Amino acid sequence: MTMNETETAAYGQSWYAATKVPAPARPPLSGDLDVDVCVIGGGLAGLTVAREIARSGWSVVLLEARRLAASASGRNTGFVLPGFAADPDKIIARVGFDRARDLWALSQAGLDYVRDTVAAEHAAGIDAQSGWLYVSKTDNGDEVSRYAAQLGELGSEVEYWPTERVRAFLRSERYFHAVHYLRAFTIHPLNYALALAAAAERDGARIFEDTPALSIDPAGVRKRIVTPHARLRADQVVLAGNVQIKGLMPRLAATLIPITTYVITTAPLGSRLAEAVGYRGAVSDTDLSDNHYRIVGGDRLMLSGRSTVWARNVRRYVRALTGDIAKTYPQLGEVEVAYAWAGTLGNTVHRMPQIGELGPGVWLASGFGGHGLNTTAMAGNLIARAVVEGDHTWRQFTPFELVWAGGWAGRAAVQIWSWMKKRRAAAAERRSHDREVVARKAGALEAARAEQSIVPPDSVGDAPPPQATNPEADSPRERAGG
Repeated sequence: MTMNETETAAYGQSWYAATKVPAPARPPLSGDLDVDVCVIGGGLAGLTVAREIARSGWSVVLLEARRLAASASGRNTGFVLPGFAADPDKIIARVGFDRARDLWALSQAGLDYVRDTVAAEHAAGIDAQSGWLYVSKTDNGDEVSRYAAQLGELGSEVEYWPTERVRAFLRSERYFHAVHYLRAFTIHPLNYALALAAAAERDGARIFEDTPALSIDPAGVRKRIVTPHARLRADQVVLAGNVQIKGLMPRLAATLIPITTYVITTAPLGSRLAEAVGYRGAVSDTDLSDNHYRIVGGDRLMLSGRSTVWARNVRRYVRALTGDIAKTYPQLGEVEVAYAWAGTLGNTVHRMPQIGELGPGVWLASGFGGHGLNTTAMAGNLIARAVVEGDHTWRQFTPFELVWAGGWAGRAAVQIWSWMKKRRAAAAERRSHDREVVARKAGALEAARAEQSIVPPDSVGDAPPPQATNPEADSPRERAGG
């Protein structure tokens, strides 16, 4: 598969760009418009908002500075999961269990929206696969089991997998226990975004690419948006941007920590991939960046990891990523990388999305972190309902306010924390592996001792024949010759 220069510039050297379905290029905005709603940002959140508002019969325009889903929305590993990037314990600590369960239900509704849209649109190239395995690299079965129970109490459909079951599907001695998310699934996120755009346009939304919003005047009933070649007026404005919103809203961008993750897709691996990885859904073996992977294209492995707070050239990380594959699945042998790309997302300090009204008629949907496919759908629906119906469900996210991310010092702190956590995780993995090796050796030694203590049946034939006795010597005295 080959990509033209335009596609490469927009989407990078990605598997998604190489397998992108044909889609029309939307022209830049060239004439002034007056609309009900202006959505700024053509990622998954913005496209969902635009689609849902258009379905309600309102006039809506979406402005995208570059190409649709050219940033994190079209570059991620395609995991559609319940929940949030934030740890459940931290959500519960902040809002209480009952409100945390309500938030979890909203996150699940976002997942269901993606699933329902994929089914309803019959869109090509989305390639949905069911399931997500969250795998532990330490022998902490009780902890994983308790985590699965907590997720069940929050409303997730999950099951605990012991080590034996995990290794039956993922043939790696690095892995122990896992949580299996039954309703999670994977998609081709770029093709999904293009399907959303087409659906929004069918419902009346107008989409303009290569049209950055240069400024916003939020004062008054009618908001004014200036673009390079035209102006818009709108009753409502939705800011659905990531870290790329910095040029328009630098104070908002300052609440996000940019995290760049590096992704590779291998060349076809043939039957050896199925022999190593017998699970077709998503797999994560850490709550950090290393590693998340899945099978794509029948016999290729897509893997992401090695995140940094400053964007680097992905080629610097290809060897490390293939090294991660070799460490986990040495039986695959040497693998060739066919595609390599990077994507930058925005993490909030509390790791929860930013959803709400910044001022009268100005809305924000941002900060989805590494858990964006369900939460962008959730946020898009919440804001659309708030705009069209006056619904207040979005207020459930008010405890997760805008917090300054600390600038360059904040980035450095996050990077150092990430390195330290990785080192601790690696040490815990080594300890678990060493204990397993010792246990195996002890078991083998015990089995060998048990085998030696049993007299082999053949040794009975080597014993001398018993002495003949006088059948008439019935009494002990007679048998003794007395």
